[in-house]
Amino acid sequence: MMRKAIRSSSMAVPVAILFLMLLQFEAIHSRILESKPTTYIVGDDEGWDLSIDMQSWTRGKNFHAVFNFDDQRFDVAIVNKAGFDSCTVNDGAKVFDSGNETIPLVLGPNYFIDSVADVYAAGLKMVIDATAPPPSF
Repeated sequence: MMRKAIRSSSMAVPVAILFLMLLQFEAIHSRILESKPTTYIVGDDEGWDLSIDMQSWTRGKNFHAVFNFDDQRFDVAIVNKAGFDSCTVNDGAKVFDSGNETIPLVLGPNYFIDSVADVYAAGLKMVIDATAPPPSF
């Protein structure tokens, strides 16, 4: 009887370890699934427009960007920090003007402005700080 008790208690340890490993795997797996990026339409229903406070719109979001805008009134320029701070389209900047742009983000700060200085000055500018590498599709 004593041998059976010892044998069954010695089996409990590996089973408990296996159970804990399974729980740990599940916890890691669920964190990975929860951290998947989400696609947001910039400015939500209003789009890339002066009616949205773009700086506050970006807070708390983990995403890559899709810009929808009136291509007769606006464009989107990806600039460097100096271009963002000075409201200028720097050398090497890319300007998008189709009205519907899916723009891949680079790791770190991504600076977006409208290339027209008056529109930029009115608030059509935004920084998106991509804190994770872009997903591969």
